[in-house]
Amino acid sequence: MDKLVIDIETKNSFADVGGQEYLTDLKISFVGVYSYKQGAYLSFFEHELDKLKTLLQNTGLIIGFSINRFDLPILNKHLKINLNSIDNIDILDDIEEKLGHRVGLDWLSQTNLGVGKTAHGLDAIKFYNEGRLEDLKNYCLQDVKITKDLYELGQKQGHLVVPTNYGKEFAKVEFDWTEKIPMQTLF
Repeated sequence: MDKLVIDIETKNSFADVGGQEYLTDLKISFVGVYSYKQGAYLSFFEHELDKLKTLLQNTGLIIGFSINRFDLPILNKHLKINLNSIDNIDILDDIEEKLGHRVGLDWLSQTNLGVGKTAHGLDAIKFYNEGRLEDLKNYCLQDVKITKDLYELGQKQGHLVVPTNYGKEFAKVEFDWTEKIPMQTLF
């Protein structure tokens, strides 16, 4: 089974579909993935979602940032599969559970990795609408790389440093992202 880091971009915004309660009405423009099994970043534009579906059906762990609130519900509807049956690590959910508040990916990555995002979600919609598909791809894959690097850092050191109070303070948030190791027969 594979382990994937995933991020999706949409063609439209919450304002276009009537608000966050209509999340699954958003249309996918691009999905960026890092496959640990392949050791590669993978790209899926809207017309390539069947290939993504096949990849997801052979996955044992999905890693992302805010995937439970955004990416997975949208993918579930559009791909007509149940991604909730696959184990996942949602970095933002884990932070919110421990700190009681959310933090942006940009602040988290700048604090822990010394790099920030190259654009923002609404920019991705603009890239799509302007036909700047290479910019869309690069932006999404950079977010996948940041998420992958945060996951690996948190896994290695057992924590991430999370900015609080609008970046004026910092909290060390511990995680247990150890790999699930299958039971081995001793005989």
